[in-house]
Amino acid sequence: MADRSGDAERRPEVDRLKADSVGLAGVVFMAVATAAPITAMTGNLPIVVGQGNGAGAPAAYVFVTLVLTVFSVGYVAMARHITAAGAFYGYISHGLGRVAGMASGLLAVLAYIVFEAAVIGFFAYALRGLVAAQLGVELPWGWYAALGLLVIGVMAWFDLHLTARVLGVALVLEITVLGAVSLAVLFTGGGPDGIVGEALDPLNAFRGVGGGAGAGLGLFFAFCSWVGFESTAMYGEESRDPRRVVPRATLISVIGVGLFYVLVSWMIVSGNGARHAVDVANGLVPGKDGNSLFFDPLGEHFGGWAVTVFQWLVVSGSFACAMAFHQCAARYLYAIGREGFIHPALGRTHPRHGSPHVASLVQSAIGAVLVAGFLVAGMDPYTHLYTLLALLGTMAILIVQTLCSFAVVGYFHVRGRHPGTRHWFRTLVAPLAGGVAMAGVVVLLVIHKDAAAGAAAGTLLFRLIPYLVIGTFLGGIGLALWTRARRPERYARMGRIVLEDAAERADDAAPVGA
Repeated sequence: MADRSGDAERRPEVDRLKADSVGLAGVVFMAVATAAPITAMTGNLPIVVGQGNGAGAPAAYVFVTLVLTVFSVGYVAMARHITAAGAFYGYISHGLGRVAGMASGLLAVLAYIVFEAAVIGFFAYALRGLVAAQLGVELPWGWYAALGLLVIGVMAWFDLHLTARVLGVALVLEITVLGAVSLAVLFTGGGPDGIVGEALDPLNAFRGVGGGAGAGLGLFFAFCSWVGFESTAMYGEESRDPRRVVPRATLISVIGVGLFYVLVSWMIVSGNGARHAVDVANGLVPGKDGNSLFFDPLGEHFGGWAVTVFQWLVVSGSFACAMAFHQCAARYLYAIGREGFIHPALGRTHPRHGSPHVASLVQSAIGAVLVAGFLVAGMDPYTHLYTLLALLGTMAILIVQTLCSFAVVGYFHVRGRHPGTRHWFRTLVAPLAGGVAMAGVVVLLVIHKDAAAGAAAGTLLFRLIPYLVIGTFLGGIGLALWTRARRPERYARMGRIVLEDAAERADDAAPVGA
């Protein structure tokens, strides 16, 4: 590798995140909590079953697991050499150039900023309904949203130890209850149709309730269930031995979550019966809705108390998910801020806790403004706040993931970095295949955006979503080009402030699987 000591000497001193804050388990907890298994299953699986792949929903999750595993192969190859809180921002800057990196960085910032507010909407919706039903207390949803934002903001002030512990507890509880109902169905032989083996038929990933359109909708919502797994790289600066922790945490998150989703979706379909599951998910059974897919098997095998526990875990799981997205957004704002973009104060870290406390406060303020806007407009926390902002964030992050796949190829094969890591499959075929697949998911989202938005499809914000994404991306390009012309020294730093003083780690870094 070329000597970059001169670059290191010219690199300005910046505030660093607190090193050695979390280990492998902590990073895995953060990433999986961002994907939020219980929220993903209760929110997405009924749609995949009812309007997507029908009883073949587990096959859709098998397919998505394979695609994301292929994507992760190239992603972790980059993580072996580059560790920065900006993750995608830094990776794409190195692989496709600084202009594409800034445009992608702003898209990622947009995605994670709105994701927190979106999930807070789901949290407020679920908690309000649960408190009203079980405690008899009626409060506007805005109070619950404010509570969630406040607690998250306070916790994010400290280093990742506290957040990782809270997320770990919430994650273990939700995985326990989902795993318990799945194993109960498996060991008792399933529901009225037994164990539905044909649900795993790979061809079902491309079959839909209403034909090809249904299959596309189902695959899109299956992909949505993983949003957030890529956040492993954001915690590299705060992890112990990031060149080992980040790759391992990424693969564990993707494959582990994938296998878990396949098991849960398969057992939920089996526990309800193939045809009955589709009818329940579509609301065709009197007194039933999508949640009944989970409530009925739980109540049958464990009793009513388990249903109550499950409902509270949906609330705690959505809170954990919102907290994880807050951490992601704060680290992107911090990464861009410490390079002198937007405002340098964003790049400051807490003198004691080493947390990106300024960026975290800004993220809390943005989340509060977004929630207040929907509240003042009289919109629903689930139908509008959650649905619309989740669609906006998903479209943005999928585009960034697509570009990141191609950045791997650009980094290792076009720019010729690190011949020792370059490999025909890991850094060429796998990222190309992953990029094409991710681009296909973006197309699925565009095609099925009306169905995905549901009742919110008629709103002005829904119509503006594509323009907000395009405008943010073009704004990033404009900012990069202006910086290159007017602030060349700042442009040279773009996406280059990483963990070590050297711009990139050398080829003697430990292999990914070491």
